[in-house]
Amino acid sequence: MDSRDSSHPDSRPDPHAGSHPNPHAGSHPDPHSGSHPDDRVARIQAEWRRERPDVDVSPQAVIGRLHRLAGRLTAELRIVYDRYGLGEGEFDVLCALRRAGEPFERAPGELAAHTMVTTGAMTKRIDRLERAGLVTRRRSGDDQRARIVALTRPGLDLVDRAFADHMRNERRLLDLLTADEAAGLETLLTSWLARMDAPSAGDRPAGPPR
Repeated sequence: MDSRDSSHPDSRPDPHAGSHPNPHAGSHPDPHSGSHPDDRVARIQAEWRRERPDVDVSPQAVIGRLHRLAGRLTAELRIVYDRYGLGEGEFDVLCALRRAGEPFERAPGELAAHTMVTTGAMTKRIDRLERAGLVTRRRSGDDQRARIVALTRPGLDLVDRAFADHMRNERRLLDLLTADEAAGLETLLTSWLARMDAPSAGDRPAGPPR
């Protein structure tokens, strides 16, 4: 992905956390085993097994850790966004414009589609970037009712520096895994996401998960 709540992820409740309890508690765990003495996911899952032995809580071993990892990654990625005075949303917009190639412009609706937000949310992001002098808006030559958003020269300079810094930061985080682990994880996540995005993806719950 190309800034989120400023609170540390560990300070928020984690409704999905869970994991298999470590059968070797007290020993020194294998750093690649997925089980650690401070694994909050494992503790929560063990508590649910005690309180609700009739419910299969094994999915928490994966979903809970992904949920917690996403929060940790967000906090780490925000370090770079903050360095350039950007929120994640603004960074995403600048990157979408930069990827368009010269003249580095897109319609607001196209930006919304690229960054997967509503047009209303996109308008607010563009407003903030325009006030900062990083983008401009003009009327489309084909349709005077339509608008085009483009990077300014300061916006282009900023996003080029921020993106390079962002990728170095992502490399730092990914290097916590071995090359084989990273490749295997990429394959798994690609497959899982494709299945989630498929039209027939799953029997979705009638209401919000608890």
